[in-house]
Amino acid sequence: MSDNLLSYEVRNGVAEIHMDDGRANALGHEMIGALNGALDKAEKEANAVLLSGREGRFCAGFDLSVMSGGPEAVQNLVGSGAKLLTRLYMYPLPVITACTGHALAAGGLLLLASDYRIGAEGAFKIGLNEVAIGMTTPLFLLDFARDRVPAPLFDQATVHARIFDPESAVSAGFLDETATPEALMKTAIAKAEAMGALPRAAFSGTKRKAHGPTVRHIEDTLTADSSSFDGAH
Repeated sequence: MSDNLLSYEVRNGVAEIHMDDGRANALGHEMIGALNGALDKAEKEANAVLLSGREGRFCAGFDLSVMSGGPEAVQNLVGSGAKLLTRLYMYPLPVITACTGHALAAGGLLLLASDYRIGAEGAFKIGLNEVAIGMTTPLFLLDFARDRVPAPLFDQATVHARIFDPESAVSAGFLDETATPEALMKTAIAKAEAMGALPRAAFSGTKRKAHGPTVRHIEDTLTADSSSFDGAH
């Protein structure tokens, strides 16, 4: 793990993973590696995971400095991000996310891949803005959205690149509930402790059955679809 990107602490059976790169918590290779390292530790040490970001900014998406490096760089980063997201979606422990602020593009996907999502109330932007920034939406993004976004809002959330505030993000499937910024972490910790008390084998086995078809489709199509990640199509 990279201590300068995130912190990790286990309390009362909950592995608290707090992302803070001092900026927008963009997902670059180093942040993805740090998150995977924290998940490795949590799987051995904890009953649940609580993922949070810095105040006002949960995650702004993939690292633009990498995304501007050409098609191969984009494919490598987005492919690594997709593998992190599918890992979260199949992760054997409950993953609770405290959305501390803006969550765009890959930040929105982190919400969709989590088991329970609580968002801070406020003037925050949540959603999948890939189309708005000129990127053809990857198939894996659409797969996650189909699982979590209600059908009447699916095109708005993906094709139209609609951005939601925290309240409307609940209706759109990105969040399960909201809390005041002051109560966010307390509420999320309580939820993580409660979900962490569920029998692990029953939880993980049911989660694998529920999410397995989506993950298998993502794995089957990821390589073939990677040529679209640079937005050229």
